[in-house]
Amino acid sequence: MTAPRFEFTISATDGKARTGTLQMRRGEIRTPAFMPVGTAATVKAMKPADVRAAGADIILGNTYHLMLRPGAERVARLGGLHDFMGWNRPILTDSGGYQVMSLSDLTKRDENGVTFKSHLDGTRHTLSPERSIEIQRLLGSDIVMAFDELVPTTSTPEVQAAAMARSMRWAKRSRDAFDGGGAHAENAAIFGIQQGALDQTLRGDSAAALIDIGFDGYAVGGLAVGEGQEAMFGCLDFAPGQLPADKPRYLMGVGKPDDIVGAVERGIDMFDCVLPTRSGRTGQAFTREGPINLRNAKFAEDHAPLDPACGCPVCSTWPRAYIHHLVRAGEILGAMLMTEHNLYFYQALMADLRGAITAGTLTAFADRFRSDYGRHKERVT
Repeated sequence: MTAPRFEFTISATDGKARTGTLQMRRGEIRTPAFMPVGTAATVKAMKPADVRAAGADIILGNTYHLMLRPGAERVARLGGLHDFMGWNRPILTDSGGYQVMSLSDLTKRDENGVTFKSHLDGTRHTLSPERSIEIQRLLGSDIVMAFDELVPTTSTPEVQAAAMARSMRWAKRSRDAFDGGGAHAENAAIFGIQQGALDQTLRGDSAAALIDIGFDGYAVGGLAVGEGQEAMFGCLDFAPGQLPADKPRYLMGVGKPDDIVGAVERGIDMFDCVLPTRSGRTGQAFTREGPINLRNAKFAEDHAPLDPACGCPVCSTWPRAYIHHLVRAGEILGAMLMTEHNLYFYQALMADLRGAITAGTLTAFADRFRSDYGRHKERVT
C-alpha cells in the first residue's frame, strides 16, 4: 500500500490532551511530537542517524537560513533537503518570517512581503508568501508553513490586529501558491499559523479565517517570544480549542520541558525548539530533576551520569566528571555528548507523555514531573 500524503489519527485523549499518529509518505510521526531543529540542514553536533536513534520522527529546517546559504535552488539541484543532509524521514520547514523579523536589519514590510538585508553579507532580499512557499518546495519540505507576520505581544492592539489580518491574507496567498506546486503539493502538507498575540477575540478571528481557507494542520504562532509562561499558558487555555479538533496543532518555538508538559495538557500535538541543542553546546544538561550546568566545579569529580534516570548512550557510558572536563576544555566532544543526551531527554519526555495520555494518567504524570523538575535551582537561559 502507498502511504497517505497526510493522515492524522487520534488514538487516545486525556482531558484536552491527545496522542496519536500523523502518517506521511516518508514515515509516521507519533504525537505529541518534538521536532529537533536543523536550522541550516543540520541538527548541530549530531549525525542524522543519531537524531533518529534518540527517537525523533521529524525534524525542522529553516527557510530563511537555507535561502541565504547554500540557497534553495542549489539544494534542489543536489536532490532536495532530505538527500542533501542524509535524513530520509519527514521534514517541516518554517516559513522564514520569524527570522526575517528577528535577525535582519532594515526590514521593510508591505502587503507584498518583507524586504530585508541578509545578516550574513548585507545583500537585499524579498520574502513574500509566494517566494516562501517556492523555497520550501525547492527544499522538498514534507510540511510547509504559511508565511505570516509576527509582531511582539507588547505591540499595541491596533498593530496586533493589523498584523493578524495581514497574516490571514498572506495565509490565503500561501495556500494558493502551495496548491500550484504540482507534484510537490500532491505529496506534502501545508499548515496555517494562528496569530493574534494574547487576545482571545483576535485569535478566534484568525482561526476562523484559517479554517475558511483550509489547511492540513494549524500552528499557534506568536508565543514564546518573551511573554512568560503564565501568559503563554493563559493563551493556550483557549487558542488550541479555536482550531479544528481533527487536525494537528503545532506550538511554534516551544520550549522548556515544563512548557511542553503544560502545552500538551492544553491540547498541543507538535513542538520545536533550539533549546536542547543550544543548551548542549553551552554546557547545560536536562535531567528529571531540572537542568544542570556542567561548567560548575562541583561536577569535577562527580561519578554519576548526567541523569541517573536516563538510559541514553551518554548516560550509560560517561560520568559527569568527564563531560565537565570536556565542557571546561572546550572540546567538541563535550557539545556532542551533551546534545545527544538532551535530545534523548526530550524524546523520552514525549514518549512518557504519550504513554500517560494513553493510560489516562496525564495529570498525575504532569504533577510529578513538575515537582521533580523543580528540585534544581539552576535556570536554563
